[in-house]
Amino acid sequence: MLLEEISSPADLRDLGPEDLTRLCAEIREFLITAVSRTGGHLGPNLGVVELSVAIHRVFESPKDAIVFDTGHQAYVHKMLTGRVAQFDVLRQQGGLSGYPSRSESVHDIVENSHASTGLSYALGLATAQGLRGDSGKVVCIIGDGALTGGMAYEALNNIGQLKPELVIILNDNGRSYAPTVGGIAENLGQLRLSPKYEAAKDAAAQALRALPAVGHSAYETARRMKNSLKQLVAPASIFETLGLKYGGPIDGHDLPAIEKALRDAARYHGPVVVHVVTNKGHGYGPAVADKIDKFHGVSTFDPDSGTSAKKSPTWTDVFGEALCEAAEADARIVAITAAMASSTGLMEFAARFPDRFFDVGIAEQHAVTFAAGMAMRGLRPVVCIYSTFLQRAFDQVTCDVALHGLPVLFVLDRAGITGDDGPSHHGMLDMAYLRCVPGMTVAAPSSPDELRRMVATGLAHQAPFALRYPRGAAPGPGTAALEPVPIPSIVTRRKGRDVAILAVGKMVAVAEAAADRLSTRGLSTTVVDARFVKPVDRKLADIAARHRAVLTVEDGVASGGFGSAVTELLATEGVTTPLRRLGLPDRFIEHGAQAKLLAQLGLDADGVAAAALELAPLTSALAG
Repeated sequence: MLLEEISSPADLRDLGPEDLTRLCAEIREFLITAVSRTGGHLGPNLGVVELSVAIHRVFESPKDAIVFDTGHQAYVHKMLTGRVAQFDVLRQQGGLSGYPSRSESVHDIVENSHASTGLSYALGLATAQGLRGDSGKVVCIIGDGALTGGMAYEALNNIGQLKPELVIILNDNGRSYAPTVGGIAENLGQLRLSPKYEAAKDAAAQALRALPAVGHSAYETARRMKNSLKQLVAPASIFETLGLKYGGPIDGHDLPAIEKALRDAARYHGPVVVHVVTNKGHGYGPAVADKIDKFHGVSTFDPDSGTSAKKSPTWTDVFGEALCEAAEADARIVAITAAMASSTGLMEFAARFPDRFFDVGIAEQHAVTFAAGMAMRGLRPVVCIYSTFLQRAFDQVTCDVALHGLPVLFVLDRAGITGDDGPSHHGMLDMAYLRCVPGMTVAAPSSPDELRRMVATGLAHQAPFALRYPRGAAPGPGTAALEPVPIPSIVTRRKGRDVAILAVGKMVAVAEAAADRLSTRGLSTTVVDARFVKPVDRKLADIAARHRAVLTVEDGVASGGFGSAVTELLATEGVTTPLRRLGLPDRFIEHGAQAKLLAQLGLDADGVAAAALELAPLTSALAG
């Protein structure tokens, strides 16, 4: 197998055309087989096989810094930089990350898996290299929707101003910027990147300027004619408007064409954009046939048929059903997502209420302020977003929604430890960063029925409201009526006398299982579903005062979250019962199976029970 002989990018440079064709075929076959066993981002990587090979044949990583935006299109890059043998543990704890990882390889420069950041990283790298006098190019591969994010345009504007030595490869796979593709435009794109074209253009300009008397006007006339002719066949791109050299579009599966364009771009001084058109899922029938997301992110599946095992209903499914039911009864409800319609459970809503569904692209800041404007005119916007993606719009949540006291419902999918996507996707921070927003209510439903109730509560609330739920299979269907509950309110799941465990979200079930274990050790335990992270119910102070010790349990950071809220409440109420907060530590958590990570962090039933037993000597002393 030729792929197994590639231990570094240098091994690519002696390969002939036939070997390169064979290598690309082997890479695709390997990708399909490997990802079918572990899950991962298949479609984006099938689309960049030839592009990745060309990049590593033209540029010399790590001397030339290669930045991926977004990072989930870097699987082939990992293969070509000596990590083929590690793909059997892709996205598993201790194994290969699903994104670039600086701890894995010197070839991974940036650990970015949130879109639209790559150009800013690349500009910073290129500027630093220029100031330090370092050699080498900076190459940024941006695509798969990343150019729908505003941060990318902020960077482009700055790149046009600073004019760094930077090659931008626009991977246009139909999910981002897509200018007209045609034969004339393609040929012109190749020409405009050619060093011969640049030399001829400069020579012509000098000759025109040298003409006596009318040199300047003749030059200006020629320049205008050239630009006018260019506009006839290829209207100026946004890149050229910002002062960047632009070439393309180029067939992203034509390896010689890509390689030629990149070699020309590498010789150009200043920022240059190479526009490459690729097909997401290219070379794998089931991915090409998938009209929704081209096998973008998949769990394990049968590589021959492309089918995966039937899944149990997820928390996301429960939410999607509840929202559709609510929207059927209330025409004011609108749903907003930032390029994650399927992942946040909105596909059915989009089909049933197309005029009330809005996908704004990877533009979380815009999504939130867009929702604010709708709320100002009496609608009930529901912003459906991953917990970690809402971080990007904190200012808009604070100043555009909360400052105005607007009734926007934020629905945070993938809250808590998410698992194999790793540190950038663990929803660790939402309870802490939302608790500090004035006027914000934060709910963490513990069951599918509670999720339905919280959807109703959030839609009825006359101010900002956030609810969070975890990734994965739900413990059962949601059947409760869509009726709001009081804010705040609690549910006592079990009554005891020794230790009180106060929990939110999926940790309530963990607390109940821990109580079962504690009962076999002689500890009588109260378990409370606190429901709300903000505001917390004052009844929690009364419960704490009646017990000998208190544990709070949450799947967010221990500092600033639910446990901190309870600590503040007890201090305010003068309750001195010993309290211990269980939550995530003050560090980023690696990728791995969700249940395994929670167990290692002491947030499974055994871990919570063990923490309570550590307090047992204290409770005995207090009893005496």
